[in-house]
Amino acid sequence: MRAKTRDLTTGSIPGGLWLFAVPLMLGNVLQQLYNLVDTWVVGRYIGDNALAAVGSSYTLLTFLTSVVIGLSLGTGAYISFAFGRRDSKAIRSGIFMSFLFIGGLSLVIMAAFYALVGPVIRLLQVPEELWGDMHCYLVWVFPGFFATFLYNYVSNVLRGMGNSSAPLVFLAVAVVLNVGLDLYFVITLDMGIRGAAVATVIAQYVSGVGLLLYALLACPEYRVGRGDMGWDRERLRHILSLSGLTCLQQSMMNFGILLVQGVVNSFGPVVMAAFAVAVKIDTIAYMPVQDFGNAFSVFVAQNYGAGKGERIRAGIRQGAVSVAVFCGAVSTLVCLFAPGLMGVFVDAANQETIRAGVEYLRIEGMCYIGIGLLFMLYGYYRAVDKPMMSVVLTVLSLGTRVLLANVLAPVIGPVGVWAAIPIGWALADVYGVWYHYRREESIGCG
Repeated sequence: MRAKTRDLTTGSIPGGLWLFAVPLMLGNVLQQLYNLVDTWVVGRYIGDNALAAVGSSYTLLTFLTSVVIGLSLGTGAYISFAFGRRDSKAIRSGIFMSFLFIGGLSLVIMAAFYALVGPVIRLLQVPEELWGDMHCYLVWVFPGFFATFLYNYVSNVLRGMGNSSAPLVFLAVAVVLNVGLDLYFVITLDMGIRGAAVATVIAQYVSGVGLLLYALLACPEYRVGRGDMGWDRERLRHILSLSGLTCLQQSMMNFGILLVQGVVNSFGPVVMAAFAVAVKIDTIAYMPVQDFGNAFSVFVAQNYGAGKGERIRAGIRQGAVSVAVFCGAVSTLVCLFAPGLMGVFVDAANQETIRAGVEYLRIEGMCYIGIGLLFMLYGYYRAVDKPMMSVVLTVLSLGTRVLLANVLAPVIGPVGVWAAIPIGWALADVYGVWYHYRREESIGCG
């Protein structure tokens, strides 16, 4: 058994990009199903309060997992550079140092979380009637955090070498397992919100540990040996620069969403429940362009490592067209079918919740081109060794979002929160594109 790799420095640009991107897209849709399955089961079989609690938990968990996801994305960028240069020694050394660093940090985050879970729930302004459900769900679901690290770390290492298919296979198995266990624990065993959490944790470890074992067996040339177990100061600096700034960008992005969640919580359980469902539908709708941005980043990074600047420029043009066409189609579908999408997760009797969710989906859905271009910009700047620009764009986007949400919400209600999000996307897009064309020489390859 040997893992397949994909060299994106040669051949058709759109063909190579899409062949690499499609498994990423399918994989992240499946990853979102972890929490979406919980949302469906909890909303249908436990109730609105539990649904609101799981939704608020999802926002917090997304913020915390963004730390290891960001670090793993940065490691993947480093692996792509080395793969483009055909430097196997650098890949093995990078894997050794980054795995110890990110894995150790994951354990520290887990310990800190359990020490602070109560104060964090209070900080999020969670209504008192939801406190118990949210606390229960978080305590039981968070043991899966280390499995999340394993899956995302190994996935990004494999993707850096052009293998986006193996992570998809393991994730698909885990999602099917999660669906079955959710139904069994919540409906058959009547374990309530705790059952939904335990089902997710078991499925996460199946995907994380399974993918790690696959990588060890299928990639013998990149298996870390005794000679690779050193701390190369320059290599470590490069990895930490990429990983640290990518982590900062991902964490800030999700911290901004967490701050917005606090504003949403101030409107009470109905708006909270609507937001809990709508944000997941919204995330799945634009998830493919996020994954296209990550695939584009691997494409750029491999070509940057190989010194192929003109191929990068051609990829930018062709990638932007793909994102525009895809976002236009998804925007149309979400705006048209928003009521039906909400109705999948919310009982028809809860019309207030459905109306609030439809309002959110239609405002966001009209503007997916904004987030699509922003994901391309994030991936591009990470891939040309300028991760600080991704941080700048995130600060601009989320700073606008949080500021406007707090200013507009008291005046026009939840619509102010919903409208603030695409305005933030648009401002970041304008600045990111302007910066690129003003400094186009930044993609010159060294």
